[in-house]
Order: sequence, then structure tokens, then C-alpha cells
Amino acid sequence: MKTIFSWILNSAALILLAYYLPGVSISGFGRALIVILVLGLVNALIRPVVLLLTLPINLVTLGLFTFVINALMFWLVGWLVEGFYVAGFLPAFWGALAMTIIGWFINIVLNK
Repeated sequence: MKTIFSWILNSAALILLAYYLPGVSISGFGRALIVILVLGLVNALIRPVVLLLTLPINLVTLGLFTFVINALMFWLVGWLVEGFYVAGFLPAFWGALAMTIIGWFINIVLNK
């Protein structure tokens, strides 16, 4: 039940993010549910491989390159899902950062 509630809250957060962040747009709540699902799959399947391949860069930058990888994953989902648009790297960077913080907060609230 927590997973479904988290999914819905993250989708609502994505809609609010698209409303306030220029360069990110989404067509509706149903599309936001799909985007969060695809984002979770991308982060579970593709992100670990990319993190492993970029490990030397990540070590040199003391882990800061992970922010770039998160932005690229967010941008990839914008490219994969019709109805979700990310205009470029900077909107992807800020969108990924905001979704990470919001998701972290949602997980803290739901696990209490």
C-alpha cells in the first residue's frame, strides 16, 4: 500500500514540478503515473550500468558526477515517454534534483 501511495504522491509532485519549472511539461496525471513508473525502471535498470561505466569520473569528481547521471536519466525518460517533455540539460538537472529531494521526503514521511 505504501508503494502505491508513494507512486501517487511522486506523480503529483511531478505535476507540480512541471508547473513551476520552465522547460519541463507533462500532459496530465495519468501521464505522470507512467513517467514515474518509467523513471523508476530506468533508475533500477540503466542507471547502475551507467554509474559503473562512469566510476572513474565519479571518483575524480567525488561523486558529483552522479548529479549529471541523474539529470541524463530524467532527460532520457522525457525522450522515452510521449506527453512528458524536458527541454534540455538544465531543466533535466533541476527536475532530477527536485524529484530526488521530493522522493526522499515522501519516503521519510511514509516510513514513519
